[in-house]
Amino acid sequence: MADPTLVLDDLRVEGDELDRLVAGLSPADWGRPTPAAGWSVAHQIAHLAWTDRSALLAVTDPEGFQALVEEALAAPDAFVDQGAGEGARLPSDELPARWREGRDALDRALRAAPPGARFPWYGPPMSAASMATGRLMETWAHGQDVADALGVVRTPTDRLRHVVRIGVRARDFAFGAHGLPAPAEAFRVEVRGPSGELWTYGPEDAGQRVTGPALDFCLLVTQRAHRADLAVRAEGPDADRWLDIAQAFAGPPGGGRAPRGAAG
Repeated sequence: MADPTLVLDDLRVEGDELDRLVAGLSPADWGRPTPAAGWSVAHQIAHLAWTDRSALLAVTDPEGFQALVEEALAAPDAFVDQGAGEGARLPSDELPARWREGRDALDRALRAAPPGARFPWYGPPMSAASMATGRLMETWAHGQDVADALGVVRTPTDRLRHVVRIGVRARDFAFGAHGLPAPAEAFRVEVRGPSGELWTYGPEDAGQRVTGPALDFCLLVTQRAHRADLAVRAEGPDADRWLDIAQAFAGPPGGGRAPRGAAG
């Protein structure tokens, strides 16, 4: 049974770092466009606040969360944008305060969850550790969009281990999201963390392999960069196909990002 303490601690640090990045932004900076089409900096933070509140509802009120799932099923293409848009219209001082309060409440709820508890989500049910891992992945990914919009280069940390792990575990989900059968054989994934440590997953003698820097792998599976711009490499046809469709997030396939320098 996974102890969620480590990932919860890392999630708090990840959120605090992004909070410092947006602290004191002017209204104009909150309105800056990010690499996500149609989303400003405010949309990115509003989405995190909305999703944290959804996670809190899943942990504390599963029946109430089911109503959110039904709303998502009724409007799968607009549901996420609507949630972000509503929050983005909040005053620039109210939005970060609401996000801060929501993530603090979720942190308390996940730390208080009984061992072995599982909570509903838009994908499969999650343990406290899995829920925290998902929130860290989203916080890091949307934080990357914010950093790009503000022209800030973030220093990668070994907290990326959590993003790598969820990206690897979501392999079969990514194939299914594209209507493709999951590969029958396990892949070997070897990525180098920011501290220089090699993180490995899957059998060492696997015929299909993915290798590269952890940062690049995380940018790939969160669809924050096109694979053509990353130093992630595949051996084997199924592994190569995975790099085209990988996603670490629940829901329908994302649109991804165009290669740098692509027209439009």
